[in-house]
Formats: sequence, C-alpha cells, structure tokens
Amino acid sequence: MSTTIAEALLSGRRRLASIQIETAALDARLLLQEAIGVSHEVLVAEANTQLTEAQLAAFDVLIARRMKHEPVSKILGRKEFYGREFKVSFDVLDPRPDTESVIELALRCVSRERPVRILDLGSGSGAIICTLLAELPLATGVAVDVSSAALDQTAQNAKLLGVADRLDGVASAWFERVTGQFDLVVSNPPYIPRGDISGLAPDVRDFDPHLALDGGADGLACYRSIAQEVSGYLMAGGIVAVEIGAGQFPDVRSLFKDCGLIYTDQCVDLAGRVRAVAFKAGFP
Repeated sequence: MSTTIAEALLSGRRRLASIQIETAALDARLLLQEAIGVSHEVLVAEANTQLTEAQLAAFDVLIARRMKHEPVSKILGRKEFYGREFKVSFDVLDPRPDTESVIELALRCVSRERPVRILDLGSGSGAIICTLLAELPLATGVAVDVSSAALDQTAQNAKLLGVADRLDGVASAWFERVTGQFDLVVSNPPYIPRGDISGLAPDVRDFDPHLALDGGADGLACYRSIAQEVSGYLMAGGIVAVEIGAGQFPDVRSLFKDCGLIYTDQCVDLAGRVRAVAFKAGFP
C-alpha cells in the first residue's frame, strides 16, 4: 500500500509520541526531511506525494533510532548553535541553547574593535570558541580538550565556519599544556554531580560522553581546577566566563572569590536562571 509524505509524517509522530518524546512532531519532520532529502517547504508543498519503498525504509530506520532516545542531532550529525550549524558526534556534548548565554556574556566582556586572544577550556564540538571567533573577526583562539576526538571535532567546525586560520588546538587536561596569556578564558565544564548522571534523561545519559558531564562528587570539581589556575593565564583586565548548572551560582562565585577572582557579570538562560558567570583576576 502506498504511503504519502503526510501519512508517513503522522505515523512517525505517533510512534515517537507513544514513548513520550515531547518534540515528536518536530523530530519526525526533521527525520523525514533527512530520509528523503527535501526541505521543510517541499515537505509541506508536496504532502500528498507518495514515498518510495526505499524512502519509507530509510525513514523507518531513523525513527527506530530516535525511539531508542538517540538525539536527533546525533542521528543527523549536526546541531544549530547561535544561528550557525555545527557538526556533532558521539565524542562531544551537543551544543545547547543554554550555552548561548556564555556567548552573550563573553561578547559583553571584550571589544570587537581590537585583537582579542581567547582560550576555550574543554572545547568539545567547538561551539563556544568557533562562535566567538566568527563574531569577533580580530580575535584568535586556543581550543583545549583532553579528548583528541573532541579536538578533531572542534577543528572540523572551525573549518566549516571559516575560522580555522585563527584557531590552535591543544590536547591538555585544563591548563596542563597551555602556555601564554589571554584576554578571555571561556569554558562549559562538566558540572553534573557524579551521582546524578544515572538519573539524567536517556538522550543525555546514553549518548553524550560522560567525560563532558561528570563534574565530580558535588559537580564543582572542574570549577576548582579552573579557579585555582586561571589568574596565571589572564592578561591584565582579562576575564574568565564559565557556564554553570542550575543553582550553582553561589558556590561557583565563592570558589572563584576564594582564589582571588572578582565577580563582574552574569547572564541568565531562557528560564531566567543564572547560566553564565564572569570573573576577573584581582590584580594589585
């Protein structure tokens, strides 16, 4: 029996909704577009077009993957962030809308009119550093990650965004192999308490690398590492901006204060929670 685009879309949405995937309609549409290689506009305009058996089979494979809670971004191999498309893989954390608050905060902290040197600790997909270099054409950057696969992903996205000539990669655990000083240090470090990881949504728990999630026993281990050393890598007047988890602002602010850094600014996420915080070194 023949199946139209509209019928396939409805079937996919119902299958995803049956396992309580909240974005079932959007996910089904994106996966059908991928399976048959058309745009959203074509999907709507040709809703009554019959699909071939090969197209239906391809769509069924993608829906089956999503029904195992594999994120659409991982299935498609790409994710939008700050208005740009990034390649993603199972080696990196998916770029999330919350992290755009780090971009907003960082852009408030530096000038677009002069050269800026930026260090991204734990670059992952490269979403933060590549976006900042794209937004700041006079900036140069260093991407640091302990995972060589993540650094490869950063490099791919730097090339995709046309900023590869202004970015260097360093395989390092935090500052271990970093040299020089920077106007801006940014990071979205792991901040999930280790004991909470098993209770995360399966889309995250089963498909994002735990290395990018595990923030130690209390979720603050990486902030301690950054706060203890970052002053030595900041130029005079330099800023460090970090993403934080919901409710972590008081603890993170205290950690940086105890290491001699001064709170300067914050940015909230779409839910109104403090999601990014900036500090400067307390130079004499």
